[in-house]
Amino acid sequence: MLEQTGSVGALYAKHQSALLKYARGLVSDRSQAEDIVQEAWLRFGRIVADVSPSDPLRYLYSIVRNLAIDYRRQKIRENGLLDPGALETVAEHATDGEAPPDQIMRDRNAVDAVRAVMTAMPEQMRVAFEMHRFDGYKLREIAAHLRISVSMAHVLVSEAVDRCRQHVEWP
Repeated sequence: MLEQTGSVGALYAKHQSALLKYARGLVSDRSQAEDIVQEAWLRFGRIVADVSPSDPLRYLYSIVRNLAIDYRRQKIRENGLLDPGALETVAEHATDGEAPPDQIMRDRNAVDAVRAVMTAMPEQMRVAFEMHRFDGYKLREIAAHLRISVSMAHVLVSEAVDRCRQHVEWP
């Protein structure tokens, strides 16, 4: 049984490096893998307080796998909206005369819409969004900078992306 915090910690300590290697193989990013393993451990600790899984290690691995899948899905959604240099790239193409006039107008409208949404965001959300999408910071770096949890940093960035997506018309 893993009812005691010590046994949860012992399980984590014993398998932390293997879990990190597993997560890194799923997301191909050491920093993100560390965030996933830490979040998995926190979730596992909360879950075993109520339920004792029959195979705790397998359960912990499944949490890591599910978090990695969620992370990859989120990255796909985010990359569909913006990549780190998207606003600048769109703005450059909107003024260089290479795109057809209707595309230039759509691009300018999209840039204006994203800027308006960002201006209306709460400051903490805007900062988290800018750090992640434009400056390339990892969620744990954003969390440390804003003095919030990694989960909260993820929520702020996701909410910001969703807000932008709602206000930008894509063909």
